[in-house]
Amino acid sequence: MSTPSPTTGSHPRAKRRVPYWDNARFACILLVVLGHAIQRLTYDSDIAYAVYLVIYAFHMPAFAIISGYFSKSDPPNRRQMARVVTDILLPYLIFEGLWWLTKTLVEGEASPNITKPSWTLWFLLALGIFRLILPYLALLRWPLLWTLIASVGAGYLPNVGATFSLARTLGFLPFFALGWWLRERDVVGRLRLLERKAWWARVSAVAVFAGAGAIAWFGLDGWHAMDMRNWLFYDQDYAHFLGDEGGLPWWAGGVRLALMVLAVVLCAAFFVLVPRGQFSFTKLGSYTMYIFLLHSFVLYPFRESGLLRDLEPTWIWLPIVVVASVLLTVALGSKPVRWVFRPLVEPRARWLFADPSITPRGGADPTGSRRPRETPRGGADRAGARRP
Repeated sequence: MSTPSPTTGSHPRAKRRVPYWDNARFACILLVVLGHAIQRLTYDSDIAYAVYLVIYAFHMPAFAIISGYFSKSDPPNRRQMARVVTDILLPYLIFEGLWWLTKTLVEGEASPNITKPSWTLWFLLALGIFRLILPYLALLRWPLLWTLIASVGAGYLPNVGATFSLARTLGFLPFFALGWWLRERDVVGRLRLLERKAWWARVSAVAVFAGAGAIAWFGLDGWHAMDMRNWLFYDQDYAHFLGDEGGLPWWAGGVRLALMVLAVVLCAAFFVLVPRGQFSFTKLGSYTMYIFLLHSFVLYPFRESGLLRDLEPTWIWLPIVVVASVLLTVALGSKPVRWVFRPLVEPRARWLFADPSITPRGGADPTGSRRPRETPRGGADRAGARRP
């Protein structure tokens, strides 16, 4: 599905992007990079594990909410259908191929399997499925309720697994639907949520995260025992965590439901804390696709080599990893990186369409935000045609 540009005002010619949404995107993608960067630290450090739990409790739900907010439920036209191919399907296939090549060279053997997304690519595939089913979902009464039933109910089914990322797709579907619902009902506009928040709102949001951090820290023994890390991935059936000879308890879905409520609360606090103004990093929020697809290749050697294991003391190494994550995020969103990897991240693929005129123009990111495509030197696009 094609999605509206984040503009101010309702006039169709209004093109000025709202900095808030790009700031939110940048914050989300930074949390994605940080979460993956500290993953290996969590095996040896309790504080890293607590930070990891807080991040994973809400960062992908927040990404899904933003994605849903900028998605349309109208039946797609031909150009919008082509955008699903160029923005999601082609990058997915390209980077799955790159991952197969990487694993073959590094690990010696790898079996290509496009039905099981590699590492971060599950979210790209999930977004494609979200947008394909949204027009049908919008026809239903109580769409949020049905997505919630699908998410909680999927955990009872052991055959809903990693194939085409179905478990995670259903697991995170309610957050995507929530974002779409907020846009459809103009909740953000009517409640003036993009206006600068009062000091007490920001203090309350900080208190929410402080409370979540305290719960993560003081409950570490329990979180380890119940394997909370994997609960937050939404990719396993409940029997993986709770099943035993006595059978799966009926209340297992209540754990996921509680985690979803927690995620919504943390997302609300997160959106309150996102700055409203224009900053040096704001523009990077419109290029999250590059950071999203490329950062895992940078982190892969650290993940597989064990370089981030047994690093002591944590109070030194954790801040170092945080700073490195920020620098990596900024670097991967920079113009030189975009110039080099644009053919892979944003393929035009005019050759693929029977009618080349439907080839989408303008870049996109995983959250559905569109922006004018950067014009290469000389003012012509990659197809050789002058842009109007």
